[in-house]
Amino acid sequence: MFDVLIIGGGAAGMSCALVLGSAHKRSYVEEKHIGIFTHQKGSHLQTALFNNVLGLQPGTTGASILESGKEQLSNLYAHITQIDKEKVLEIEKVSEVFQIKTNKAIYTSKIVVIAVGYTNLLTIKGFEQYTKPHPRTVPEKNRIWLENTNHLITENLYVAGTLAGWRSQFAMASGSGAHVATDILTLWNDGKHTKVHDKA
Repeated sequence: MFDVLIIGGGAAGMSCALVLGSAHKRSYVEEKHIGIFTHQKGSHLQTALFNNVLGLQPGTTGASILESGKEQLSNLYAHITQIDKEKVLEIEKVSEVFQIKTNKAIYTSKIVVIAVGYTNLLTIKGFEQYTKPHPRTVPEKNRIWLENTNHLITENLYVAGTLAGWRSQFAMASGSGAHVATDILTLWNDGKHTKVHDKA
């Protein structure tokens, strides 16, 4: 049983995992079991080149960020389970938890964060009722979003990144994932607004 499972290893998903991981010393996080599906094959970062992102060396590629992000998460926050080479096929609410079916196994989690791309090729079953045309792209691109309010689709089910309705911009997707992480931390902290800063 996971407390949180993040689906998607791109900018939004990895940012969410890193922020949750960085809070591991907080009393309300210590016993939490957090996981992330790091499937990245369909990520738009695979072909991205960055010259306009604060803190990134100009010429940084999205492919290199995808790889270094997994290493960063593993090196700093090894307690977060990285599930690689599994594709999520369906998510279903069963009683008070979510059941996540992949091509290899079945997982359960109290909270789920969907952080995959916003193409209409979304193949995860269970979101048909929330799938709408993306509000911030041109119609001919056939992009989608999962209808939500401040990243929350329904109780304990979050969406982050472009699939949450944001434009396809690296900084926006990363920020969206971090936003969801702090919302989850706030939930765990009995509703007290929570953020995590690393200090020298």
